[in-house]
Amino acid sequence: MQSKVPLSELTNRLDRFRLLMDARHPEWEIAIIFSRLNLFYFTGTMQDGMLLIPRNGEACLWVRRSFERAEDESFFPRIRQMLSYRDAAGTMTTIPGTVYLETEQVPLALFRRLQKHFPFRDVKAIDSEVLKVRSVKSPYELGLMERAGDIHRRVLEDLAPEILRQGMNEAEFTSELYSLMVREEHHGIVRFGMFESGIILGLIGFGESSIYPTYLDSPGGNAGMSPAVPLFGSRARKLRDGDLVFVDIGCGFNGYHTDKTMTYVFGTALPDEVVAIHRKCVEIQDSIMPLLKPGAVPSQIYETVAAALEPAFLENFMGYGNRNVQFLGHGIGLEIAENPVIAKGFDDPLEEGMVIAIEPKKGIKGVGMVGIENTFIVTPGGGRSITGHHPGLIPVG
Repeated sequence: MQSKVPLSELTNRLDRFRLLMDARHPEWEIAIIFSRLNLFYFTGTMQDGMLLIPRNGEACLWVRRSFERAEDESFFPRIRQMLSYRDAAGTMTTIPGTVYLETEQVPLALFRRLQKHFPFRDVKAIDSEVLKVRSVKSPYELGLMERAGDIHRRVLEDLAPEILRQGMNEAEFTSELYSLMVREEHHGIVRFGMFESGIILGLIGFGESSIYPTYLDSPGGNAGMSPAVPLFGSRARKLRDGDLVFVDIGCGFNGYHTDKTMTYVFGTALPDEVVAIHRKCVEIQDSIMPLLKPGAVPSQIYETVAAALEPAFLENFMGYGNRNVQFLGHGIGLEIAENPVIAKGFDDPLEEGMVIAIEPKKGIKGVGMVGIENTFIVTPGGGRSITGHHPGLIPVG
């Protein structure tokens, strides 16, 4: 059994959530958490159940399956078994008229089953409050992310070049890369903070595959296995001399992720103008790094960096064609793509302990996606990379 999330962590998370709810919603009486990931965050276990958080009273984790596992792997002080929501509702003296839920996560059918036994009249969202609490990492969480970053750096900077070989297809490369990462202690899954966005590792492509359209909110692309599985990599696209190899993947350890992009050049070197564009992306990352300090405003960082770029460079920057994303970086933790986001409209100042992946990239016709991405901890001295410092375009073969 892997180590449990310390009780002090769980207590601190719940306390911070309550304080934020008191500040934003002074009238709140009860919040209910359903999503597996947020259940893990607040209780240390990921079961089929719900966490009832009353404003006045002790929070309780009600578990349908598996109660035994929840007790085995969690230090959460109050765990109860239920057959249906009726069991939980029966312990409450009054049911508030308004309940606060993760409206981005709770399906309508589940909502109606809940309302059958909790006859509240209104529902309000707590998605932004939960993400706000999750955005500031504790030393415990940062330790797990630094371990993920160590794995990430070693795999992509030191080991991945050794498995690239002439004639292999994208699916073969991705499969071997995944196996390598798991052997190096990657936790085996990548969670992406976007509804219905199943991914395995991330976006991996040879040449122009890396600018093929994708539904993911990401600069890069990926053709995938088929229209039914637009993930992983194509069996048809084989590695050729002169290919740019683009690898934009997550890596995780005990639930927490880092995000990193590394590029390789297989065989013949890329044209000088392509290399110059890539280096410009690296310079942009390096210019953002010292700005990642407590008190800095993400929207201002975005506007400052964007305003300094030449109009010609902005074409196909952060995407390709009309598929440009409107950010330079994103928060990361239990999921890839959390808050805060380095983009317009994100005006809450950064706080020490936030973790942000910075990813300036640019698509090039006939070549693919160049650029870089690393994961940084916000510190008083600026961003500190936990995924390495290699500038990319590693020569292979």
